[in-house]
Amino acid sequence: HVQLVESGGGSVAAGGSLSLSCSSSEDTYASNCMGWFRQFPGQEREAVAAIYTPAGTTYYADAVQGRFTISQDKAKNTMYLQMNGLKPEDTAMYYCAAGHPKGLYRVLWSTDYQYWGQGTQVTVS
Repeated sequence: HVQLVESGGGSVAAGGSLSLSCSSSEDTYASNCMGWFRQFPGQEREAVAAIYTPAGTTYYADAVQGRFTISQDKAKNTMYLQMNGLKPEDTAMYYCAAGHPKGLYRVLWSTDYQYWGQGTQVTVS
């Protein structure tokens, strides 16, 4: 059973940066994709970014393309999200997830992820 723990959330002024980490309890090869999702109050989770772990291929939602960078350290079973140029509309609870999307075209589909962290709050003012 995969356990995921996020860290690194917090508050920052608009235009600032934050870095999130997601530590996995087991080898990420067990799940071929890991992703970051966020949830605004009263809304469903939306994709932020994902990484196909065997090859390191990355995918981004349009809203964060060019500002956020997802990466992984396989030796540490850890995934990262570097967030630059933060905007107030990036304020949300951020979750990391691991799973086996039924095709790479689905890597940004939250429904294809089986394991989730507890979330970390990001607030941009």
